[in-house]
Amino acid sequence: MAGASIAGPALAHWLSRRGAEVTVVERAPELRPGGQAVDARGVAREVIRRMGLDAAVRAARTDTAGAHTVDADGKVLESYSADDDGGDGYISEIEILRGDLSQVLYDDTRGEVEYRFGDRIAELGQDADGVDVVFAGGDRRRFDLVVGADGLHSALRGMVFGPREQFIRHLGLVLAFYSVPNEFGIERWMIDYQEEGTGRSAGLRPLPDPGRAMAMLGFPAADLDVDFRDVAAQQQLLRTEMAGLGWLTPRILAHLEGTPDFYLDQVAQVVMDRWSDGRVGLIGDAAFCSSPFSGGGTGLALVGAYLLAGELAAAGWDPTAGFASYEALMRPYVEANQEIGRMHVATRTAPEPGAEPGPEPDMEALTALVQRAINGVELPGYAGLPDSRAAR
Repeated sequence: MAGASIAGPALAHWLSRRGAEVTVVERAPELRPGGQAVDARGVAREVIRRMGLDAAVRAARTDTAGAHTVDADGKVLESYSADDDGGDGYISEIEILRGDLSQVLYDDTRGEVEYRFGDRIAELGQDADGVDVVFAGGDRRRFDLVVGADGLHSALRGMVFGPREQFIRHLGLVLAFYSVPNEFGIERWMIDYQEEGTGRSAGLRPLPDPGRAMAMLGFPAADLDVDFRDVAAQQQLLRTEMAGLGWLTPRILAHLEGTPDFYLDQVAQVVMDRWSDGRVGLIGDAAFCSSPFSGGGTGLALVGAYLLAGELAAAGWDPTAGFASYEALMRPYVEANQEIGRMHVATRTAPEPGAEPGPEPDMEALTALVQRAINGVELPGYAGLPDSRAAR
């Protein structure tokens, strides 16, 4: 398996429980800390419970109480509580930094799973009986199955399914995240400022370390002409695009230089007709990224891991049958979350000059869509399948 963020270790957990021997390769030299806050809602919380990780995940939460939207003077316009909608609202009851969730999943699996950090899949070739893999470090191995869990810019997807341009759909926004000293007095409430009519935004949210806060900056862009691995160029682009934005933005930008966990990328989705090819499959953002604005990317990764491992094991590890049933179960859930992501981005982007106002939303249909995005898949029990942790 390629990728050790969330989908990869989560799938490793379930594959190992079902009796498989699992290797996870990660091109980074170690787990990546920090990152944006991610949420587990609805059916994803049930997956965490079935993993036996509810206490560990809750212990690592950001413990965000809610969110305020503010104007340029800091006046609160609207507030949302983590208790809204039974913990499945705008601010989720289970909100955790991506890096912290990754650490929980890694700690849970490292005793049973082989992790190869600082390496990557350089070549692969498959036949009817297996997949031959050449690692960048020089090792050659043969596996029964290979799964790409290596994110939006998945290298494995490019090797097997084709160029990234075929599958990535840009939604017209760019987001940046990085931690800053908490000189702003951020405690348990996230604060979000949106500049009217431009699509630019800035925000701050609490972190488990009270001396730090997470900065979040966004701006509209039809395309992003910067290497997603060139941090210096990304930071210069951010300074340029955010120049003149009010509220606390200048103070947030003052901490940009030297931040240890900077991230910037386009808000995008991955749309594919199929997530498997023979003995090679995809999961998480590599297969069906829904964008940060869906609020459901972590749920898709966790639920997808549970279903993929279960369906493969239920099919006797036959990749054709296992991948097909996994896709059939996941696709409606994925499509609902991607639609939520597109709708949320539309509320953030500035309208074209002279554009007519859009129609009023159908609240009944919107409510139904949100429910499908939160709880839109029924989790099989997989009774009778091997489970190495059943007696724990």
